[in-house]
Amino acid sequence: MGLFFEMLSAINNPNQQASIDQLSSLTSSVQQLADQNGIDVSTAQSVLSALGGFLRPVLQQQTGGNPALEGLLGQLGGGNLGGLVGQLAGSNLGTSALDSLIPPPLQQQIIQGIAQKTGLDAGMIQGLLPTLVPIVLKFLNMGTSTSGQGSNSLLRTFLDSDRDGDTDLGDLMKFANRFLNAQYQPV
Repeated sequence: MGLFFEMLSAINNPNQQASIDQLSSLTSSVQQLADQNGIDVSTAQSVLSALGGFLRPVLQQQTGGNPALEGLLGQLGGGNLGGLVGQLAGSNLGTSALDSLIPPPLQQQIIQGIAQKTGLDAGMIQGLLPTLVPIVLKFLNMGTSTSGQGSNSLLRTFLDSDRDGDTDLGDLMKFANRFLNAQYQPV
């Protein structure tokens, strides 16, 4: 829940880039991707949870020695997420972004690990990664300061290394959907 609360804090902070519209666009993109691949919501959340578990150490390593991570987040996370799924699915941007962050041999390990954890076909997961990774990075970019000064609170929370379970992306999506449904319910 820590990541979800950090996201809500970023939405309420005018000094951070997060907004309800961005969150809505993010959850819609994940739902659209799941629908296109015949995956139900709970399976999509399981894929995100597993992906987050594999991405965390990759991003922790990037922040340890590569100051370009926040630049990569800005590059991949910027722009309109509403059309991101369509733009990145099968495009060179999705594949090159994935390759720049995760070397292909490590991608294969991640694909196999997610397949084992979710029961989905490894080929399907391989097709999802070039779209899911930029969506995750778009979410993490929401914690960036509007002034460009200061650290990214969502990225910092996601990289939480005490393994307390507060950084689960699947849970984040579940709570985000609940939050958004409550926001748009007629009074």
